[in-house]
Amino acid sequence: MFRSFVSAVITSAALLAAAGVQAQTSGYYVATPAAKPAKDRLITRSTAWQLQNGAFVAARAPERDLVLCQLVARDIGALSSFSAGGKAYDAAQLGKCNGKAATTAVASN
Repeated sequence: MFRSFVSAVITSAALLAAAGVQAQTSGYYVATPAAKPAKDRLITRSTAWQLQNGAFVAARAPERDLVLCQLVARDIGALSSFSAGGKAYDAAQLGKCNGKAATTAVASN
């Protein structure tokens, strides 16, 4: 009976840990690309971004939030969402951000 209990506790702990890792995306900025990115790390000016659970995340940086969003969009393409400090961009803000991605794509042709 004790073995069953220990086994159940270990299994539960493993499942909870796996769920927590999967759902966790930590960072002040979270930029979700519209298409699968070709890389899993990038640096915009002095901000390091890393891909976590399908989104690029970064610590708070000295640049304005919109500028960082535009820099990421310029590097990886259009974003389906962007948030700074837990506050998601609305459609208008995301449009301004993605405008940089569209401009870069046109300029490179």
